[in-house]
Amino acid sequence: MINKCVALLLFSALVPLSFGAQHVAVHPRTSFDSSEQETIREIIDMERQAREASLHRDADFSQRTLAEDYVAITPLGQVTTKQETVSARKSGQLRYDAIDVSDMVVRIYGDTAVVTARADVRGHQLGEDFSGPYRYTRVWVRRTGHWQAVSYQATVTQ
Repeated sequence: MINKCVALLLFSALVPLSFGAQHVAVHPRTSFDSSEQETIREIIDMERQAREASLHRDADFSQRTLAEDYVAITPLGQVTTKQETVSARKSGQLRYDAIDVSDMVVRIYGDTAVVTARADVRGHQLGEDFSGPYRYTRVWVRRTGHWQAVSYQATVTQ
């Protein structure tokens, strides 16, 4: 279970959308001005890029998009920093075969976006399978014109 949580942590650093029959909800309002609509599109795109980076073990994406004060919390309550996440991704010991995201909700609060979603993951770390369903929350903050992930927490679901 610990390897499953460590692997999910890396996934947490940049999980994202499978873009199949994808459903994204935006809360709490139903109408948004063009600026808010653009922000929502940017966040959805960041989630898509994060998914691709996870599938391709792209440590550079993590280096660019995780804030220096980034913190991730695994399903077992382990805390991981940006440097630990980038190092683990560079090691190549983690492999994702699939990441399918659904039930995504995007909430915008000025220069902060909160994403909640379900992720069905298939993968291995150090030969151990960590496949399964998860729920996650990721917080993005726009700093100097760029979105950075500042926080992530994942939970194993049934």
